[in-house]
Amino acid sequence: MAHTDIALKEAMTIEGALGVALVDIASGMALGMLGGGKELDLALAAAGNTDLVRAKLRAMEMLGLGGSIEDILVTLTGQYHLIRPLTSRTGAGLFLYLALDRNRANLAMARRRLQVVESELEL
Repeated sequence: MAHTDIALKEAMTIEGALGVALVDIASGMALGMLGGGKELDLALAAAGNTDLVRAKLRAMEMLGLGGSIEDILVTLTGQYHLIRPLTSRTGAGLFLYLALDRNRANLAMARRRLQVVESELEL
């Protein structure tokens, strides 16, 4: 089991990682961040992606869809943005946000590795 700081460091080892954050869905606040920079404001991205997660949850509820979100993928011309809501009982209401350089990342491997990071995260 990994604590937040170790999990974020592990996520940053994913090929092409630009930044990662653990985000509270209720507030949009990042509980931990690593990476980012002038091209990627992680605090702002965390807040903005919170709106995306909330909208998807509302849409699922309105459509009567069962199940839960495994991940949300946003593809940009130069980046991939992965959003992975935590599924553990202690992680309810949180999500991992990972931004990747599209030219360096392997999307399938990144999704798998983020899943492993989530499964090992201890809150």
